[in-house]
Amino acid sequence: MTLSLLGIVFVQGYWIRNSYETREDQFTLNVRQLLISVSKEIQLDEIEKYYEVYSGIIDTITVPDQASFSELIYTITNDRNDETFIFSDGVLEENYKLSTNALDLDIDSIQFKKITSRKITTKITPSIDGSKSVQSKTENFKRLKDYERNQFENAYRNLLAKTPIHKRITGDKIKKLISKELKERGLSTNFEYAIYSNDLATKIRSRDFSLNPVSTYGVPLFVNEDIKTSFQLYVNFSDKKKFVLSSILGMAILSLVFTGIIIFTYTSALRQLLKQRQISQIKTDFINNMTHEFKTPIATINLALDALKNPKVSDNKEIVARYHKMIREENRRMHTQVENVLRISKLEKDELDLDKSRVLLHEIVEDAITHVSLIVENKGGYIKTHFNAQKSSVKASDVHLTNIIVNVIDNAIKYTEGAPEIDIYTENEDEFIILKVVDKGIGMTKAVQKKIFEKFYREQMGDIHNVKGHGLGLSYVKRILDDHDAEIYVESEKGKGSTFFIKMHLIS
Repeated sequence: MTLSLLGIVFVQGYWIRNSYETREDQFTLNVRQLLISVSKEIQLDEIEKYYEVYSGIIDTITVPDQASFSELIYTITNDRNDETFIFSDGVLEENYKLSTNALDLDIDSIQFKKITSRKITTKITPSIDGSKSVQSKTENFKRLKDYERNQFENAYRNLLAKTPIHKRITGDKIKKLISKELKERGLSTNFEYAIYSNDLATKIRSRDFSLNPVSTYGVPLFVNEDIKTSFQLYVNFSDKKKFVLSSILGMAILSLVFTGIIIFTYTSALRQLLKQRQISQIKTDFINNMTHEFKTPIATINLALDALKNPKVSDNKEIVARYHKMIREENRRMHTQVENVLRISKLEKDELDLDKSRVLLHEIVEDAITHVSLIVENKGGYIKTHFNAQKSSVKASDVHLTNIIVNVIDNAIKYTEGAPEIDIYTENEDEFIILKVVDKGIGMTKAVQKKIFEKFYREQMGDIHNVKGHGLGLSYVKRILDDHDAEIYVESEKGKGSTFFIKMHLIS
């Protein structure tokens, strides 16, 4: 599943990258076609402007009556009708000088040729009386405009190459043409432009133009191989990446969203699997611990009952009383363990109804100490109180608050090697009272501190069950304090003991 998911992510990433590169190449192709089109249109507009002036002037020059045409004569005979056609094609080439005032050039005059053509068609038809009828048709003079235009363009291209670029084209014209081409190609993007001459900037440029090799495209402009002059039109699309990304953004977002959903679902499923595995392991450990906890008292009770059957024992009242007390203590111990499990079960189902009232925390602490004082004395230790808080009234369930403090003190007793030495402090802080339970036990690491309030958690100590319990005490404490809108946290260092802090709201 992981390999498949990684494959999906890789394919999606590859597809998005490939789509971006494809759109970028398409953008580049469109821009290059656009610039070629703009370059051609600029050059054609320039020639057209001058040619219109030139053509108008040429049209005013009439062909002389006595003009001598260079003629090509050929005949076609129709034998069926006995008709003969004589065709005469003539060409007249005349040289003129033309003033350049109307053409806005930096020279006084230019030489040009006017080329006209004449076509005469003669038809010879035999008459009934044997004579021949001759019909002649002369077509009007025609200009060979295409030829003239080619001659004009070749001549003017060299003349215009000597004209400053700012007289040949304006920035507004370039901007207008580029905007028009962009609109026709459906490209909505900002641009800056400039014209360079032999890699040097000219006056024709937009204000914010910069020559960026990534987003700048160029095309030759006004190329003249005879005089070896070349201008380059550069256009910089500064938001090229943004435009290309926007073109694939919709599909890319959908792809990423669905891939994200797959990843989220996968990680969620994996997390649930790991959690279920952990819970299964915890339950196994819990059952093992419960079995261990119950085996000893059951065995003790059985041994005591067997002993009571012995006539020698049954006659000794002191021994009988001792065994009765032992059975009662072991039975109470099992009952306490069962109550802990049932209490946690009720908390899980939110079935525990806490009856809260005004209580004095100091009194609750004193009551809790009486429950464990005998155990501490038997181990040769002590519990000392340091009630520094002036106010100790809180709203709480006295039974559950007592159980909380008993659990914390019991925890300190269990995790102390040797005689337990426990100090309990109280102090006021603003509208709170803080209870501190300080021990000099084995302490715990930072990693353990983060998990001790989790249900069933017990610090791993190998296969040695030297500390009895099944990880329910502190989980119960945390749950009850949450219900009281109170906090509990711990500070500890391995080998130097632990301090548990309980912070509760005061009531007036």
